[in-house]
Amino acid sequence: MPPTNAPRATTAPSIAPMLSVRRGVSAVEFYKTAFGATEVFRVEDPGGAVVSRLSVQGAEFWVADESPEHANFSPETLNGGTVCMILTISDPDAMFAKAVAAGARVVVPMENNYGWRLGRVVDPFGHHWEIGRPLTDPK
Repeated sequence: MPPTNAPRATTAPSIAPMLSVRRGVSAVEFYKTAFGATEVFRVEDPGGAVVSRLSVQGAEFWVADESPEHANFSPETLNGGTVCMILTISDPDAMFAKAVAAGARVVVPMENNYGWRLGRVVDPFGHHWEIGRPLTDPK
């Protein structure tokens, strides 16, 4: 029997951000509404804290309640964030409008800039999202 820590042949390398938030359950629901995210995985502790893996048309990210004991803090605790999520999607205007309707605040309205159709919002949990697509096919 192979050791339990042996690499799996079917595991592909990936990098996915984990967003620390306050009110994790509410955050998961916001991302479902704002971005059409589907929940791929979820764990909740008895106190209501959540860790969830979400997918937006195959692009995955994680959301978890902040845990100061593990040095994971939300932007609300830090009074700002250290990353900006970039959501590349075929119809950024529609996604941008959906996010704003769900409660995101406009930081930069949709515009053509830097070769992209792009806008920026901040979600109710303090995370910034640039939503856009390239104006021309780079191929």
